[in-house]
Amino acid sequence: MRPARARRSLTSLLAAAAAVCLAVTAAPTALAAETGAAAAGAYVALGDSYAVGPGTRTYDDPNDACRRGPLSYPRLWAAQHTGYSFVEASCSGATTADIKTQQVPRLTAGTTLVTVQAGGNDVGFVAVLQNCILTLDDKDCVAGVEAAKAAATGALPGALADTYAAIRQSAPNARVVVVGYPRLYKIGGNCGVFGLSDTERTALNSAADVLDTVLAQQAASAGFTFLDPRTAFDAHSICSGNTTWVTSLEWDKINESYHPNQAGHRDGYLPALNAITG
Repeated sequence: MRPARARRSLTSLLAAAAAVCLAVTAAPTALAAETGAAAAGAYVALGDSYAVGPGTRTYDDPNDACRRGPLSYPRLWAAQHTGYSFVEASCSGATTADIKTQQVPRLTAGTTLVTVQAGGNDVGFVAVLQNCILTLDDKDCVAGVEAAKAAATGALPGALADTYAAIRQSAPNARVVVVGYPRLYKIGGNCGVFGLSDTERTALNSAADVLDTVLAQQAASAGFTFLDPRTAFDAHSICSGNTTWVTSLEWDKINESYHPNQAGHRDGYLPALNAITG
């Protein structure tokens, strides 16, 4: 239990912030960053906000609804592999359906590498986090998490299979890496007086586990490679007491909260992607 008065006083601010977040979801842009030449290969990055890096708090254009920036793991990988051409199709708020209709068209028969990170928006993870922050009872938070997990094991596998099939059809020669999501919290760590309880943190972490299990299964079914970030991120999760790789909640930066920060992209995702691609 957290102090009810303090949490209720934040409701109006969170509602306004959520409206901003939903606006980003509703209006992904078609802009892309392209660099280099196709000497060694052609890399296209697909995905949601975890792939574009709002948690790095560094943007190409602060007014771009997709919130793309130079410090995301796809951009860092492209900077290291200058022989590759690079297209960044990822956009904050994207669902698997958005990726199929708005991002997959950027693929071609000449694409040799694809990363795709999606699924969190399909199961409503933003709403789940908001509920856990505002609820006065652990049971309310856990119930919301269980609903998201049911969506992850219910409708999501089919949506992923459909999107992955579209990727393979559009990029028949590409190596495709499906990128997973980290657990957010350290269990037993110190989150302060207004932090989530261990029960809530455990529930949220279990949602990441279920989501990653579904992603890994669908990746294997499609013949894709799964990048699992959880072990690397665990030592740097929120409330761990170590240098964190994920941003915690900031009311004036709601779109950047609960996303990998600069260290998470540079020291977490990038080495894992390099280990797969060589």
